[in-house]
Order: sequence, then structure tokens, then C-alpha cells
Amino acid sequence: MTEAERAEQIMRFIYALRSKGVTDLAVLRAMERIDRGVFVRGIFAERAYEDTPLPIGCGQTISQPSVVALMTEALEVTPRDKVLEVGTGSGYQAAILSQLARRVYTVERHRALIATARAAFAALDLHNITAMAADGSFGLPEQAPFDRIIVTAAAEDPPGPLLAQLRPGGIMVVPVGQSDTVQHLIKVRKLENGYDYEELRPVRFVPLLEGMATD
Repeated sequence: MTEAERAEQIMRFIYALRSKGVTDLAVLRAMERIDRGVFVRGIFAERAYEDTPLPIGCGQTISQPSVVALMTEALEVTPRDKVLEVGTGSGYQAAILSQLARRVYTVERHRALIATARAAFAALDLHNITAMAADGSFGLPEQAPFDRIIVTAAAEDPPGPLLAQLRPGGIMVVPVGQSDTVQHLIKVRKLENGYDYEELRPVRFVPLLEGMATD
């Protein structure tokens, strides 16, 4: 691909994000800087810049870019923030967050996915991401509290252990739903005396599962 073709591909990519409602310039710049092609391999590589989810192995998918961007926008990440991501998957969401936050911790129950995500982070020279194999349903208490928490798998309710690891004033974005057909993206803001919940949009994610995967 020539430089001109690459530039046109990125321009179309950013235009597609804007057309889906992404307006935050910092998020758009992060989406422009991080090459999604690094996270999509094999027969799907040529579709890396389509606004569609794609298989990545272990029965998981890389989310469509517009959903990644809209979830990131909802987090309201600042350069001082320490962020927890539950569900590393391909590593694409964590890479986007690394452009906006001070530090990103990301956990994944599939060890094979953590290995490939770490390789992608190294290829992109990203040094503010800590990726580990762990049961994300319990969060990462040893690093809590977090300024922001993002969950890339659907829970029946916003998980209590994760809410407990969110600092007052912090934000969590999580898909919530009891089936894979009816899910909504929820934004939770932790207040001094409770939580404020905002329903953002319908989504479709794999379920949040407890325990480490065996594959």
C-alpha cells in the first residue's frame, strides 16, 4: 500500500467514526494513531479498517472501531488517569486508552490472548500498559482504586467488585444485559454517597465469565 492509499484509508476510517457520532478530538486522534491492522491477523487482516467486529481467536472478537471509540469517549479519560480494562481481547481497546491515560492495566482470562496483545503493544512501542492473565470479574484490587474502569464483556449488573475499585468521582463503562440479544452500554459515575447510572446505547458483547479459561 502506498502512502497516499494509506492516508486515504485512515481518512475514510476517521470519517466513518465521525458519522457514528464520535466527536471527541482526543479520541479521534488516538484512533488515528493506533493501527488496528496490528491487532487483526490472518484472513481478516484486509478488513482491519472496516467498522465491524472480527474474530481474533479463543472464541472472542475485536470490537468494531466505532464502539471502541464511543466507549472510550464515554470514559472521559484524562492524562492523569489510571485505567482498568476488563477483557483485553486483541489489545486494541487498551492501546487506544494508552494514548489518553497515564497508565492502563488490562486483564484477560485467555492466556493466549494476553501473549498476542503484549506482542502488539511491543510492536507499537507502547510502554504504559500492564497486561496480565487474571480473572477480571474480580478486578485488580492490588492496584485499586482506579480513575476509570472499562469492561468489554456483558454483565447482568455492573459488577460489585469493580464498583468497589472505582475511586469517588470515577467512571465505569460496562455492557449490561442478561442475554446476548438485549444489552445496553451503561455509564456509571461513582458519587460520594452512591452511583449515577446513564444508559448510552444498545450493544452486543460476549458474556463476562468468572475464572480463567482453559484454552
